[in-house]
Amino acid sequence: MNRYIFYLFTFLPFYLFTACQSKTEVQTATQPTDTLAVTPVKSQPQQQAEIHSTANKGRIETVREIPVFSRIAEQIVMFGIENTGQYVKKGQVVARLSDVALREKILHCRAKLEKAEFQYQAILMGQGYKHDHLDDAPEKLKHLARINSGYNEIKAELHELEHQLSYCTIVAPVSGYVLTIQNTLYGAAQPGEALFSIVDMDHLKVSFDVLENELARYQKGARLTVSTVTFPSEQHPATISAVSPVINENGMAHIEATLAPHPHLMPGMTAFVTIEAIE
Repeated sequence: MNRYIFYLFTFLPFYLFTACQSKTEVQTATQPTDTLAVTPVKSQPQQQAEIHSTANKGRIETVREIPVFSRIAEQIVMFGIENTGQYVKKGQVVARLSDVALREKILHCRAKLEKAEFQYQAILMGQGYKHDHLDDAPEKLKHLARINSGYNEIKAELHELEHQLSYCTIVAPVSGYVLTIQNTLYGAAQPGEALFSIVDMDHLKVSFDVLENELARYQKGARLTVSTVTFPSEQHPATISAVSPVINENGMAHIEATLAPHPHLMPGMTAFVTIEAIE
């Protein structure tokens, strides 16, 4: 009896340990794995070209700024320009100069011309031609008579004074807006000194600079889109008209593009110029 109890306590722990180990191996063998096999997929090449645009900051300018001058030195007796921004039409009278002095000169010159004509006739009559037949004298003789009497010189002087009389009325050479005013009513107009300046709103351009490495995209004749800070939602077409052949010290090239006139476009506006390109 004691022998059986001895064998029981000797082999029972060994049996229990063997049974637990077998159960653990079975569970390990049946547990599913979390690792998934991944099949590599080759990426397809991009078929569509990428379209992008770049914007450059520029400034809207006028192609022409026309100064209005007086050709003679006289006092301004009518000045139709009241303030900057005033619109004037081509041919509109914008100023008048005093013509008193000129008209006095014209009267004096006409009196001198009558005297010269009398002397001219006297010379021909001294050559034997009657007063009613002075036209019968040879042309060479009549020419010498005009020179000696001073008739030709005084007649040319009178023609010049009458022509200067037209200078007393000053008209706008083009239609546009008054940009600057340099004179005023009853001021003294002087030849070579502008009375005011007109900006031509029918001929506008946008000027901007681009980096040297972008210059190849901006060729003459290329089309651009221009927007302004004041009206950012409006898009205005432009065409490159000039590309500077010189790169400045900052690595920039200057470009100008013509703009179609529009009521919302004014010289001095900040503009953003966009050109679309495909790569």
